[in-house]
Order: sequence, then structure tokens, then C-alpha cells
Amino acid sequence: MKNRLLIILMLSVAITSCDKNFLDKQPLTEYSESTLWTGPNDAIAACNAAYSNFEDGQWVVYMDDASDNGHNPYPWEGWQEFGNMQLLSPNSWRSKYDFTTITTCNWFLENIDKTPMDHDLLTRLKGEVRFIRAYEYFERAQLYGDFPLVTKMLTTTEANEIPRSPKADVVAFVLNELDTIAPLLPIKYEGADLGRITQGAAWALKARVELFNEKYAESAVSAKKVMDLGVYSLFPNYQDLFRMKNEYNSEIILDRGYLETDPNLTVGLMVLAPESTPGGGWSSVNITQSLVDAYEMANGKTIDDPASGYNVDKPFVNRDPRLLQTVIIPGAEYAGIIFNPMDPNSLDYWPTYNYTGYVGRKYIHYKSDFADLYKAGLNIPLIRYAEVLLTYAEAKIEQNQIDQTVYDALNQVRVRGGLPKVDQAKYATQAQLRTLLRRERRVELAMEGLRWYDIQRWKIGNEVMNGPVYGARLSNIDAAGNVTYTSKDHAKIEDRVFDPAKNYLWPVPQSQMDLGKNLTQNPNY
Repeated sequence: MKNRLLIILMLSVAITSCDKNFLDKQPLTEYSESTLWTGPNDAIAACNAAYSNFEDGQWVVYMDDASDNGHNPYPWEGWQEFGNMQLLSPNSWRSKYDFTTITTCNWFLENIDKTPMDHDLLTRLKGEVRFIRAYEYFERAQLYGDFPLVTKMLTTTEANEIPRSPKADVVAFVLNELDTIAPLLPIKYEGADLGRITQGAAWALKARVELFNEKYAESAVSAKKVMDLGVYSLFPNYQDLFRMKNEYNSEIILDRGYLETDPNLTVGLMVLAPESTPGGGWSSVNITQSLVDAYEMANGKTIDDPASGYNVDKPFVNRDPRLLQTVIIPGAEYAGIIFNPMDPNSLDYWPTYNYTGYVGRKYIHYKSDFADLYKAGLNIPLIRYAEVLLTYAEAKIEQNQIDQTVYDALNQVRVRGGLPKVDQAKYATQAQLRTLLRRERRVELAMEGLRWYDIQRWKIGNEVMNGPVYGARLSNIDAAGNVTYTSKDHAKIEDRVFDPAKNYLWPVPQSQMDLGKNLTQNPNY
């Protein structure tokens, strides 16, 4: 059925049992509409179909290339134009303007009530699927603004005639859904059900949506509900937070699950690794100098503070520990190889594809964790408790309700990261705390798919997405990784142009415009 709302029922996703994680399954049978809704196992399989297409861990990582955090060096991957905006057009093939998961959710919700099963399980599964649908709509409303709000199965004719709904209506729907389902979901799961959607995930997503739509009072309340559940805390070690052996830790509220043992449930993390990595890497997510410079010194001062102790010739000494836990820098060792983007004979040589000379380390810090980066089994976090703390702090700051709870939330994140507590004398006003919060959010959540949304909602695109993009400082690097700077200049990667009259929203793909009779395009595209 070729219409805008393709029905893809991913019923090859497994049925759960009591002895394994719910993702680690193989299909038991083929289903048809007439035989599917016969019992709880069928219902769980149908619910898992929604999970199977829910978000994409690789997309989350790539999203920093659409911001001032990252640069994609390969035009053919479709991400470069989302960063430089110069080629962004309705003809872009890279898009989230699709209804695959939304349609699967609608199909599930229209049919599930016919299944003979325990009422509590029925209620829980419906809550999980409604959450997934709400998450999908939240993303699309942020990226495209107005978006067709569809909550039932449609005929081909109906699908091709439905117009875009106002963003405000989509946001209202998402918030109402999350408010309704949150009390119906479990606070936590054990054993085989780890990774499923919880009450905390619903409140946390609600807090995010409210924050992104300037509903600050409501956002603070929702974030506080997550904090008061008593089941989440920051994982002690930031570097190890993102390792397979620590999945489902106390900080993870929601993640996208992957399994190394199932070829249908792996994620390609080679997009992060340097090209010189044994086994291959793509260097698709290059880190910008702008992000590197955002990390404070270990003493909590910014690098432009004359009292910080920052040495331009030793730029990575005494920095926020999260910098080297997030970024592979020139001269660093990775997988037994010295990363040398300044060597013309290296696969990583920066002018080859206009690499920045920095690549991502988060998620792949220990290459030995993975048998194959092309088929990794690492879960990718979608919502962490650290984000909730920062959401609470920001919501309070924007209301100018600055009290000790704001500092406490910020301090939890900073101290865990290896920084001192906030200097309350230096950061006392709303404006001062806003600057600190935005910097803290950028570095803590780097490469987690949120930076573009922050640029969008803070309306700072003209400030941070315009002009030249720079990478690492030009240097010589010896076989031991010792760096000798040969110039004050940094590698210049590209010039970006940001048009605030249009670039805060992505264009509706022309392929969708051709099918949807009543669709309209975003302004100035």
C-alpha cells in the first residue's frame, strides 16, 4: 500500500518469556489479522512491533552533526546539509517525516481490546504503545512544527488527504497522553522486562516536552515527579555509564535496546570510530572545536577566564574529565592506534574529507567491549536522570525561582562529572545561571541527540550555526602521541549559513508533498 501512512507490522519481533530480556527473541510463527489477537503472547508480540521501530540509536548519535557540536564529512550520508543548512531542501532524503511507528501504534491500539487477557497487562501494554506514539509525535513536532495528527487507521484516500495539524495541537495531544498513561505504568521492571517503558519515562518525557515548549512551571513539576520516585540516581562514573556491562543502571530512564547476539537487533557504532580503527571506522560524527572549547577547566572556570589556568599549548590538561571521555583528541590512543589526523599518510588525515581532527569516544570508549563495531549490542540512552536534573534546574531558572534545589540539581551533575560545585557567588542571577545551565547541558548531553533541539528552542541558531566551523589546531604528532603545535591556526572545515526565517524547522520532504494533497510546506522552503 503506497501511501504516506505505510502499515509495517514488525511481527518478527519476539514474544517475551520469563527467562530472557524481551528483545532477545526469535519469531515463533507468522501472524495474520484473523489469528493474531488470541491471547497475551500475541498482544506482547504486537506491542514489541512498536518497540522495534521506535527511535534509532544511530540517528541519535548522528543528530549532533545537525548542530554546532558536530560535522559530517560525507555528503552522501545525508547529514552534512543538516549542519551547514546550505543544501537543506525539500529534496533531502534524510528525514523523519514518516508514519511507520505511528501506524503500528494505531493498529495496536485499535485491535488490542479484542484480546482475552489480564486487565492489568492489557492496560500496561496500551500505556507503553501510547508512550511510543507520543514520543514519535514529540520529535516530529519539534523538527517540522505542524504535523499530521493521526490516531486511528486510515484508508489510502484518507491518508493522502489529511492536512498538517498545528504544532500546538500535537504538543497538547502528547502532553495529555503522557499525563494519562504515567500513573498506569510500573515504576520499575525486573528481569526479562528490563528496558520497557516506565512511569518515570512518561514523566521525564513530559518534562522534556514542556521545557521545549516553554511550559516551565509544568516542566519543573514533571521533573520533580521523576526525582521523587526514588528509583533513579546518577551512575557514579560518567565514562562507564555508556558501556554494555552497565546497561539498565540507576541513571537510565529510557534507552533503545540492542543485542550483539541478534543480527536483527544491532547498531552500527563504526560511525564514531576513526578510520584507522582496526576492523574499520567511518569518522562520520566529527566533533567541532566549538564543543571542545565549551568544556570547563577542572577547577570549574571557563577557558576564557584569565584565572582558569588554561594553557593554549596544553589545551587538554586539567579540563573537565568528560571532555576526554567524550572526544578522541589528536595524539590520543584508540584501539592500540595513535589517532593522528595531521599525518598525510594516515587514514584519518583531516583534509581528506575535511575531518575536524576530533571524533566521538562516548559509547565506544573501550573498543575491546565490542566484537564488531558494525554490529554492536550497546543500548543507546534516550532519557537519562542527568537530563531530568538539568531540566528541573532550567525550568526553575526560567521562572526566576532560584533556590537551593536549583544548585543541588546542577551540583549533582557537575560533581559526578568531575567538576566542583557551582560557585554561587559567581552564578547568582537568572542570566548567569542560564549561561551555566546551557553550557552544562551541552557538555553533559553531547552526542545524545538533543543539542539541535536546544539551539532551536533557545533561538541561538544565528549565533552558533553561522560562520566558519573549525577543528583541531594544526600540529605535528609523533609515534608516541606527543603533539607539537606548528601554527596558531585550527583546521577550517566549512562555512555555515543559518537563516532564522526558515532553518529552525526542517522542510517537509517533497516526496510527501507529492502524495499528500493537503500538505503545506514550511516557510521559505
